[in-house]
Amino acid sequence: MNIITPIRLVLKSKYDSIGNAKLKRDLLNALPFWLGAFVTGAVAVLYAKLFFWAESGTSYIYHHSRWLFLIVTPLCFLLSWWLVSRFAGYARGSGIPQVSAAIELSNPKHHYKVNKLLSLRIILVKIGSSLIMVLGGGAIGREGPTIQIAASIFKKINDYLPAWYPKISKRNMIVTGAAAGLASAFNTPLGGIVFAIEELTKTHFSFFKSALLTGVIIAGLTALNLLGPYLYLGYPQLDNIAPWIVLVIIPVALIGGMGGSGMGSMILFIFRKKNALTQKHWKIAYPIVAGLALAALAIWVSSQTFGSGKEIMVSTLFTNDKHLEWYIPILRVVGPIISFTNGASGGVFAPSLSAGASMGSVIAGWLHLSGPETNLVVLCGMTAFLTGITRSPFTSSILVLEMTNSHNIIFYIMLTALAANLMANLMSRHSFYDRLKDQYIREVHASEVQETD
Repeated sequence: MNIITPIRLVLKSKYDSIGNAKLKRDLLNALPFWLGAFVTGAVAVLYAKLFFWAESGTSYIYHHSRWLFLIVTPLCFLLSWWLVSRFAGYARGSGIPQVSAAIELSNPKHHYKVNKLLSLRIILVKIGSSLIMVLGGGAIGREGPTIQIAASIFKKINDYLPAWYPKISKRNMIVTGAAAGLASAFNTPLGGIVFAIEELTKTHFSFFKSALLTGVIIAGLTALNLLGPYLYLGYPQLDNIAPWIVLVIIPVALIGGMGGSGMGSMILFIFRKKNALTQKHWKIAYPIVAGLALAALAIWVSSQTFGSGKEIMVSTLFTNDKHLEWYIPILRVVGPIISFTNGASGGVFAPSLSAGASMGSVIAGWLHLSGPETNLVVLCGMTAFLTGITRSPFTSSILVLEMTNSHNIIFYIMLTALAANLMANLMSRHSFYDRLKDQYIREVHASEVQETD
């Protein structure tokens, strides 16, 4: 007994020291993710407020002197394009393809190339260019840019870790940052997690689940405490829906999937034509012409051409003015195409949701559906259109469900996402984001060759 007791004490001391070392290592591994998530939540809230003020400025100008947009919109389009072209070319567009490309390049062989896609300069140009675009009436969203901004924040924190610090996977940091960015932009934590798994990486969830979960939670809580409890949209009325509504939902899903895929294909087609322009004056002329075209549509057709389109979602879901004119869905597709192809910063998440909402509203009006039935068709239209352009049916479903807290219609939403995804895949094998990601990877490799030469 006297011999065994000291042995037990020695073993206990050894295991305690091992446990303390493991606890210290786990804490050190977690701290960068916690810091990144906190900063992401704060920046996302600030960006959301600035974006709201820019849209409010657009509305103010429109209601006081709408003709000014024939000057304001082209100037804003030109300035926002110039900022990106001059200071950070990879800040253009939504940012999601850049993050996907950075994740793919995050390996020892190519990790230095990620600096071109995610950086402090990217953050500043992304915010500045997109806010100028919105002030000029650009039909863009802030959610995609928030994802690239958040991924850049996490990446820079990883870069600043001292040499003695435990090695942390740059890839996991970027993935977690992107998920935290989406979660704080939409206040949809589950959507952020599913987005990271479905859209950004094919890595098994177990490799980064703890970091991903804590990153999403901290970023979401930070945004929640700064903004207060809120839903991105609200609580639409969805009771007393007849079972036959599924006969309406399936066509809506197919049309939405076709529309989302078609919008992405048109944007890529215009990009190819723009890239063929070698003379600089044509590249400068495009933002001016695009701005004039968008301003003309807003002035002579409808002001709903402008902006992210969130007001369309709110009005169709929460007011009695549920049924829009037949041409509004066309404007909500044409507007983002004009805006996104400008080459400035701005996303297509919110514009895609608004395009789907307007499409659902028009179809519901044609069929004289009740208020709750219209709400369901609008939500299904949003899901379908977003699925069509992203090819991420689970992410689209979870986002729409979380931003409206409408889990009682989950089966309708999932059916919509499935049908829309099938239709989009029939139209094109590769998603809009995948094709842009491949383009960015080629550009990064090509720029390295040019710098070497």
